[in-house]
Amino acid sequence: MRPVVAVAIVREYIYAYGAVTPQDGALDWMLSAKMDTLNMGAFLDHVSNKHPDEFVLMVLDGAPSHRAHHLRVPDNMALVRLPPYSPELNPAERLWDDLREKEFANRVFDSLGAAIAQAARGLKRLENSPEALQSLTGWDWILSSF
Repeated sequence: MRPVVAVAIVREYIYAYGAVTPQDGALDWMLSAKMDTLNMGAFLDHVSNKHPDEFVLMVLDGAPSHRAHHLRVPDNMALVRLPPYSPELNPAERLWDDLREKEFANRVFDSLGAAIAQAARGLKRLENSPEALQSLTGWDWILSSF
């Protein structure tokens, strides 16, 4: 007889917040243990503080933390919410595909900490490559096809 062993599968998560400017390839990012209104507000403050002399127009999907009524939006920022089920309209979505392909494909990590470190390395790589970010997130290819 095979022994019966009780197993509890535990999943751990880390969330990446990211905002990219397709025009110049600037990337602002933050890793967080939770995806909630409090952390979304912290990310908005982070972006606002990095760009104090600019007005930031941030495109967001319909995640609950993006549309909470008590989410405080900094004065130099406005949020534009995309229609439901339309992630292809948000240029930042391409970041996550790039990270999965280049930083996580065919990799196994010993711990959540190792995966977090890899995510941070990948986001830093993107942050230090504005030309690559422009190419990855820019809309020039759409305009030039018409």
